[in-house]
Amino acid sequence: MPNNKLDHIAFILDGNKRWAKKNNVSLRVAYKEGLKNINNLITNCLELNLKHLTLFTLSSENIKRKSVINIFEVIYEEFAFFLEKIINEKLLKVRVIGSRNYLPKKIINLIDQCEEQTKTNNILNLNFAFNYGFKNEVKNALEKLLNNKNIDLNNEKEIRELFFLGNIPDPDLLIRTGGDKRLSNFIMYNLIYTEIFFIDTFWPDFNKKELIDIINSYEKISRRYGL
Repeated sequence: MPNNKLDHIAFILDGNKRWAKKNNVSLRVAYKEGLKNINNLITNCLELNLKHLTLFTLSSENIKRKSVINIFEVIYEEFAFFLEKIINEKLLKVRVIGSRNYLPKKIINLIDQCEEQTKTNNILNLNFAFNYGFKNEVKNALEKLLNNKNIDLNNEKEIRELFFLGNIPDPDLLIRTGGDKRLSNFIMYNLIYTEIFFIDTFWPDFNKKELIDIINSYEKISRRYGL
């Protein structure tokens, strides 16, 4: 059996709206349940001694939708408690990747506070992709390149530093909930050899058993890295 070391899992958290319709609840309730499930996922990943977890929570395309106000309200009302728990436990280093453009000031302040107060933690690196899109990330990388003529394009480490995730290991595994089978403009520089699992479960219903089942399936894969 292949011995696949698992350092980094990425998630596309999809299906909140359909979960709301299925359960006859408001979209705001669905987003609250989704946030609770992020907390459950973090607990599970800590138990598995995972080092890196990257979550696609809001795309730069979706920020233009009217429903995004529900997300902002849930974040502002619920994330403060979530943040306090993270800070007190001193386990997670939180980083938010994506653009600060078009975000309410109070959300930006929460993001800045979260990153500052967790920057010395080192048990689990938690990356939130928020107001994120890979095309925007490429633009950001090109701007860095134009502003720094000393970057060595033959040095992989320096190239990786142009992108948001920097030199942390690429995801070994990507899980997308909600049934759709696409990458949706998500960290595509870092997914070139990632094993991808698309599942039908809506994000608020995703549980530890499904996570363990997917990890068990991943561990049986013979990874060839393009060969």
